[in-house]
Amino acid sequence: MKEGNQGEAVYKADRVKQEVLEKLKVLGARIVNDLKKERWPSVELPQRTTKNIVYDDSLRQYVLGSKRAVRTLSNIRHVRPFAQMVWLMKFAKQLIESGKTSTLRDAYYVALGENVDFEDQDESDDIILELESVLGNPREDFNVFPEERASIYGDLVIEYTILGFRGNRIDLSTHPDGYAIGPALTTAEFVRCGAEMVFVIEKGAVFSRFVEERADKKFKALLIHTAGQSPRNCRKLIRRIKEELNLPIYVFTDADPYGVHIASVLIHGSALSAHIKQINVPDAIWAGVYATDITKYKLPAMRFTEMDEKRLSELLEDPRYQTDPWKREVKYFEKLKRKAELEAFSKYGLEFIVKDFLPERLAELQKR
Repeated sequence: MKEGNQGEAVYKADRVKQEVLEKLKVLGARIVNDLKKERWPSVELPQRTTKNIVYDDSLRQYVLGSKRAVRTLSNIRHVRPFAQMVWLMKFAKQLIESGKTSTLRDAYYVALGENVDFEDQDESDDIILELESVLGNPREDFNVFPEERASIYGDLVIEYTILGFRGNRIDLSTHPDGYAIGPALTTAEFVRCGAEMVFVIEKGAVFSRFVEERADKKFKALLIHTAGQSPRNCRKLIRRIKEELNLPIYVFTDADPYGVHIASVLIHGSALSAHIKQINVPDAIWAGVYATDITKYKLPAMRFTEMDEKRLSELLEDPRYQTDPWKREVKYFEKLKRKAELEAFSKYGLEFIVKDFLPERLAELQKR
């Protein structure tokens, strides 16, 4: 990669940080001005629910609709979350100005250290999502990141663009556990790629099985482990691979309502993060495991729990699951009321999922 391209990438990142900083200052000044004029400060928030998402044909993802709510200090119930958001604005400003980064967990503990009343990290994370929706920028733009848990393995050489590591190259096939997909890897340049497709895998044990069975060599595939619901850095990287390398993306999840949702969020976008654009991968293909595969392959299956039933009922009402194969498979789950894991293929031997299931499923999908 040329040095000029590196400089352009760094400049763009700096420009975004300055834009976020300016938005924070404007919002803060508005709150202070309201107080000076003895008006109740308020903030308008988009409603982040499945009832307020619509499909944007131009972006090819679900985005937030027009429903909004107002948080105001004139309402006693709003005082606590309003104060939490103001603290978070200050914290984000400090991160940008100092050039430091924070994890979601760090942000929670810094807040506790400054006597900000968060019940738990879930509450802190939700306020961060709200600030994103107000600013129109993802948390990564104000230097707050999740813990790195997704990883990638395969025939791809990347070159880092971040300060301190700029120009360093890494062959992603040199670490059998995979390289963690953090901000540095997500923003790295692609130098050379020998892969022809990508397998995105929900489960760590199955990711390891794919590595051990040399699925990367047999199918010329990059292997990506999402560790459950794919973190945003992971989604951004997968989208870049699709757009810049034009590789087909196949997504493998457990055969349960949660696995279906994991695949859908990657492809269609998330309701909770529908205010963040272009981190989904609309051309990715959900490759199973399907509800119908439980019957087709006679997989060991477990009965639905109460939580599975609740999740399934949510999927049945969600606009993202109203076309096939989503609708067909969700309806089959409703009938079957059983679930199976990716590891269930080990009933037929440890190598079965790579040796038999993978080529069969790819052949089916490529005929469509």
